[in-house]
Amino acid sequence: MPGSVTIVGPGRMGLALGAALVDSESVERLTLFGRRPEPPAHPLFTHGQARYVYGVEPLERDTRAVLLAVPDAAVPEVAFSLAAQGPAPDGCAAFHLSGSLSTDVLAPLHGVGFELGAFHPLQAVSNPVRDADRIPGSYIGVTGSPAAIRVARVIANGLGCSIFTVPAGRRPLQHAATVLASNYLVPLLDLSARLMERAGVSADDALPALLPLVRGTLQSIEERGLAASGRGPLVRGDAETVALHLRALDPEDQRLYALFGSELLRLVDSELDDHTQAALAELFDRHTALETSGTGG
Repeated sequence: MPGSVTIVGPGRMGLALGAALVDSESVERLTLFGRRPEPPAHPLFTHGQARYVYGVEPLERDTRAVLLAVPDAAVPEVAFSLAAQGPAPDGCAAFHLSGSLSTDVLAPLHGVGFELGAFHPLQAVSNPVRDADRIPGSYIGVTGSPAAIRVARVIANGLGCSIFTVPAGRRPLQHAATVLASNYLVPLLDLSARLMERAGVSADDALPALLPLVRGTLQSIEERGLAASGRGPLVRGDAETVALHLRALDPEDQRLYALFGSELLRLVDSELDDHTQAALAELFDRHTALETSGTGG
């Protein structure tokens, strides 16, 4: 593991990642650069586990990685500020944590001797203290020079994480995948909870009633894979129940139900006979087809 690591940006991910590095005992010294005069109220600082710097300063000579845990729009400015501090320590790599940016935004750092890379943890962090425990065992999406990827691999190994490499031109695709799997789960569950309430379930019980089901589905996916974890009327080929659901929904919700149903049908179609597949596909197509009616010329 690199002797010293510097994290720029003591936000949720920066703090959680720093805490995970300290907890795994895989970093000798940890420094965080921030834009506020006082450090955040976090055990890293109250327990003396990390040093806080207001602004930026030259990196310690044994620093082997600097991680820019800042919003995407701020990465170029931070790269310029760090580059202005002087030459990179020997063998040091600079990473941003963005899921979609290329390493081009770090170009000023390359000019002063840094190896460049992207180090994107596939993990959701909402609480920088509690959620540090989520990082070990996660995957890290990595892009960069061979030397930067070697440093990233050492950091990931120290954290107990796995890495995968993504060509620079395909990083937006990889980021879109993570957004679908994580962020878009939120509106899906919001829709499910609203439908529970419309069915008569109290607002206090609607989401809590669904979460054990979600956790069970995720566990099944982890153990058996996606296709083998499908459940419910579609997988059973029960087109009548699917049609009943669609009739109970508002037009906007019908379209969402049908879109997700079409995707699930694609996953499990080998389990269904041709007649059932066709009936379900026709049912979903009826609610997902674009409206083309108009007044004409």
